[in-house]
Amino acid sequence: MNDTTAWHAGWSTAVQRPSTGFDKNWSEEGFADQTVRQVVRVTGSGTAARVRLSNRFGGAPLEVGGAALARTDQGAAVQDGTTRPLTFSGAGSVRIPAGGEVWSDAAELPVAPFDRLTVSLYFPRPTGPTTFHAQAFTTAYRAEGDQLTATDPAVFTGTSVSWYVLADIELADGGPARRDTVVTFGDSITDGFASATDADHRYSDALAERLAAAGLGRPVLNAGIGGNLLLNDAPWYGERAGARFRRDVLDKPGVRTVIVLAGLNDIGFSEADETDFPTYRPNPDLSAAQLIEGYRGLIAAAHAAGVRAIGGTITPFQGSEYHTPRAEAKRQEINTWIRTSGAFDAVADFATALADPSTPLALLPAYDSGDRKHPGDAGYRAMASVIDPASL
Repeated sequence: MNDTTAWHAGWSTAVQRPSTGFDKNWSEEGFADQTVRQVVRVTGSGTAARVRLSNRFGGAPLEVGGAALARTDQGAAVQDGTTRPLTFSGAGSVRIPAGGEVWSDAAELPVAPFDRLTVSLYFPRPTGPTTFHAQAFTTAYRAEGDQLTATDPAVFTGTSVSWYVLADIELADGGPARRDTVVTFGDSITDGFASATDADHRYSDALAERLAAAGLGRPVLNAGIGGNLLLNDAPWYGERAGARFRRDVLDKPGVRTVIVLAGLNDIGFSEADETDFPTYRPNPDLSAAQLIEGYRGLIAAAHAAGVRAIGGTITPFQGSEYHTPRAEAKRQEINTWIRTSGAFDAVADFATALADPSTPLALLPAYDSGDRKHPGDAGYRAMASVIDPASL
C-alpha cells in the first residue's frame, strides 16, 4: 500500500466524550495494563484494512502499546491464523495526542461484506478516561495484561457493550475510489437502541443486507448516538448533530448519501416532565421552526459536499415519557415539512412504516421494543424496507 491507495469505507462509529450517564461502561475509569477486544461487522470489502483510533475526547495523550486485527470466531475468540499485528508508521505502538486521532498502517487481510473483524488494543499504562461509543449493542471483552495474540478467549473476563478508542475501519481492494457510501445519521433509533446484542439488527444493518440481496451492495455506515440532539450538546449524548455532521458523515470515504433521522430527543427532553430527566434538560422552548432550521443546516452542509440528503420522518412515541400534546404537535409539524417541503432529496417515511394503523400516534406493537418509543428488531427491518434504493 502507498499514498495513492484508494481506501473505501468498511465500518464506522460516532465517538463520544467519556461518561457513564445511564450506561455502565469503562470509559471513565479507562484502562491500565489491559487488553480490549472489540468486534465489528464490515459492510465493505477489500484485500487490506486499516483502523482509525481516536483520542478526540481524551484529556491527555493516549498510549497504545500494541494493536492487532483478526477475523472473529465466537465471542472473544479469533480464527486461527488470521491475526495481523497493526503498526503505526512502522512502529508497533503509538502515542495519540489529546484530541488527536491516528490511522494504522495497512494490514493484508481479505475481507468480504458482512465479515466480522476483531480489533485488539493493549493499553500498558493508565489511560485515564477514554473516548468511546456508548451504545454499541455488541460485546467488547477485557483481559489483564498484553493479550493481543491470546488464543484462549477465557482470559477475557470482563465484558461491556460499548466500543473504546476504535472509530473506523477502511478497506482497500486495489480499485479506484468510489462514491457509493451511505451513512445513517441520528440518535438512538439510528444507533439501534433495544436491538439484539451481538446480532447486528440495527436498521442500518438491515438496509445493508437488503441492498446486497438486491445486487446493490455498498458500504452502509452507522453514525447514530443514543440520546443525541439536533440543536444541543449533551454531557452523555454527544455533540449536537450540526457540530459532528462533518466528522461523522461528510469526511467518510466515498460518501454519496446521508439518511437523517433526528429531532426526537429535542422534542422529548424539552417536553417531558422534569422527574423523567432530573439531571439533564435542554431548552424547553424549542419550536418546530427552530428544529426545521437545524435540518436545513444539515441539508446545506450535505449539498455543499455533493452528498444527497434523505429525510427520515420522526417516529411515533405515544405512551412514552416524551409524549405530550405539544410534543405531538411539533412532531406532526416537522414531519409534514419533511414530506412536503422538497428540502430533502428524498424522504424515508419511517413514521408511517412504524405506526399502528389503529392508533397512528403510537408504534405498532409488533414493532415496539417495549418502551413505546424505540423499535425492536422487527421495527428496524421495517424501517430499512421503506428506503427506496433509487434514492441512494
